[in-house]
Amino acid sequence: MPATVSFTVESPTGKHPVSVVYERRGSGEPLLLLHGIGHHRQGWDPVLHILAAERDVIAVDLPGFGESPALPEGVPHDLATVVPVLGGLCKALELGRPHVAGNSLGGLLALAMGRDRLVRSVTALAPAGFWSPAERRYAFGLLRGMRAGARILPPTVVERLSRSTAGRAVLVSSIYARPGRRSAEGAAAETLALREAAAFWPTLAAGRPVVFTDDIPDMPVTIGWGTRDRLLIPRQGVRAKEAIPGARLVRLPGCGHVPMSDDPALVARVILDGSRTPAAA
Repeated sequence: MPATVSFTVESPTGKHPVSVVYERRGSGEPLLLLHGIGHHRQGWDPVLHILAAERDVIAVDLPGFGESPALPEGVPHDLATVVPVLGGLCKALELGRPHVAGNSLGGLLALAMGRDRLVRSVTALAPAGFWSPAERRYAFGLLRGMRAGARILPPTVVERLSRSTAGRAVLVSSIYARPGRRSAEGAAAETLALREAAAFWPTLAAGRPVVFTDDIPDMPVTIGWGTRDRLLIPRQGVRAKEAIPGARLVRLPGCGHVPMSDDPALVARVILDGSRTPAAA
């Protein structure tokens, strides 16, 4: 069942109250899961039970997505603000320095947390921030189209489309290589999450100038990329490896941009392998 934690965080604009909704399962070393723009914590559901068998898993709704409220008015949804929010979340939940795995925007946030030494290992699945200008324009255009489609479709139509494989392809084929593997409930819920995401536009605007170029030395970093990613094309993984030479770059055959549903066993194994590290001091 989801829970809510509230805390105060320091940001470049001062101290602000923040509330984050999360779901926690399993036992073992803590593992924080971060979703992408317009998505929600339930995107991790296909792998959650596998991860929870070996880890204390905390799947969060990022501020302004899913059930988490947006940041206070005037507070930007950018890396300089959201990364400290996630650090504050770790303190509030007494996680110490957890392992972290993120997808897309969540992958970028996970890498930034690694850079700032807030975590002990990073697994980034198709992380944002390694695009060329043309690739960013393409990705942002596709995201805007996905948002427009989610806003236009009435919820009753979304629910009806989700009942068939062909309908799920209409709803989520931009992010899944195998949309038929996504459950009807999952496809409908994430379409509605994209429709209602309060932080979608502020987050997209904040991401426009972002290019991640920082190395993350002396920390286990795994970068996974689906071979059928239609949003952030796989060659961006090579750039990520160039920026972070010590990272392990893993191909995810047959997977799209959100690989957790396309191949749950493979993705769970990549995350667990990436988080098998000695406890950090």
